[in-house]
Amino acid sequence: MKPALDYPDTRLPLPAIRRIGATQPLRWLRAGWHDLKANPLPSLAYGLLFALAGDLIILATLDRPHLLTVSISGFFLIAPLLAAGLNELSRRTAAGEKILFIDSVRCFKRNGESLALFGLILALVALMWERFSAVAFALLGSSSGIDAGVFISSLILSGEHTAFIATWFVIGGLLALGVFAISVIAVPLMLDHDADVPTAILSSLRAFAANTGPLLLWAALLVGLTLIGFATLLFGLVVIMPILGHASWHAYRDLVE
Repeated sequence: MKPALDYPDTRLPLPAIRRIGATQPLRWLRAGWHDLKANPLPSLAYGLLFALAGDLIILATLDRPHLLTVSISGFFLIAPLLAAGLNELSRRTAAGEKILFIDSVRCFKRNGESLALFGLILALVALMWERFSAVAFALLGSSSGIDAGVFISSLILSGEHTAFIATWFVIGGLLALGVFAISVIAVPLMLDHDADVPTAILSSLRAFAANTGPLLLWAALLVGLTLIGFATLLFGLVVIMPILGHASWHAYRDLVE
C-alpha cells in the first residue's frame, strides 16, 4: 500500500513528509540487502572500514573503561554521517548507475559545507556525552589502567551502583533518541537535494513526529543489529553496517516526497 502523503508546511521551504506503515522498517532492511548485493565490493569495503576502525579504538581503550563505553555508545551518535557513502551508493544505484568505492566517497564534496556543519553538531554532542561519562565514572573512583571488562563487570554485578547505571543508560538513551530524531533523513536529504542543515534537521524532526511509532521500531532495529555486530568483535559490522546504511536511504525515500 502506498504511504499516505502528509500536507506540506507552506510556511517553510521544507519537503512534504509521507506517513508510513508500521512494518515499513522491515522493508527498508530488505531493500538494504538488495543494494548490498548490487554493490558488494564498495559496500563491504565500508563495512570493513567500520569494523577495523572500531576494533582499533576498542583495543586502544581497553584500560580506560569510560572511554570504552563512550566509544561504543558514541558510535550511535555519529553513525548517520558515517553512512553517507552508503547512502550515495544507494542513490546512484536507484538512478541506474554502477559506481566504485572512490566515487561514493566523493559525495562529501557535494554539499560539503552542510555535511561538515552537521558532522560538527554530531561531534559536539558526542563530546558532551564523553565529558558527562568522564565525570560520572570519576565519581566511582579512578578507573584508569584497569581492565575495562573487569571494571564494567564488577560495576554491574556488585549491585552497588544500580542507580548510576540506570541514570547513565537513561541519559544516553535520551541523547541518542534526540540525535536520531534530527538525523533520521538529514544526511540523505543533504546528498539528494543539497539541503542546508536547518532544512535537513527540521525535515527529520517532522518525519519523526509524523511517524513516531514506525521510526521507533527503526531505531530499535538499528541499535539491536549494531549491538549484534559489536558482539562479534565488530566483524559482524562488515555486513550489518552496509545493510543499515543502504536501508537508511530507502527510509529517506519513503519518508520524503
